Amino acid sequence: MQIGDLSRRSGVNIETIRYYERAGVLPPPARLENGRRRYGDGDAQRLGFIRNARELGFDLASVRILLALQEQPEASCADASRIAQDQLEKVNSRIARLLSLREELTRMVTECERGVVSGCRVIETLGTSGGLSAAEGA
Repeated sequence: MQIGDLSRRSGVNIETIRYYERAGVLPPPARLENGRRRYGDGDAQRLGFIRNARELGFDLASVRILLALQEQPEASCADASRIAQDQLEKVNSRIARLLSLREELTRMVTECERGVVSGCRVIETLGTSGGLSAAEGA
């Protein structure tokens, strides 16, 4: 199949497919005589694996390791579990920061009396040092 077919089948943008090839997580495809890329079912399955991993937030370094582990079916899955645990911790941290951000935004909006800008709680909070960055944990 050609790159457009692979894109439609996998739901991955053509430019993203090319990026994954350059990044080395998708092997370079065979080429037709006219230079067009030619992909097989294995490429589509690998791309699906990459897409699923990326949707779960795994970075490309982790995806590379997971792909390498996938090629060793008899090996321990301890490394895969560790990578997933690290990702879960990152997600939980991000959720905590977003909940703090939501709390601060809710407070800003609730306390805004919708009067004049000089008395606006939203403008006041954004102008203070430590306002949102403290709530976000940044």
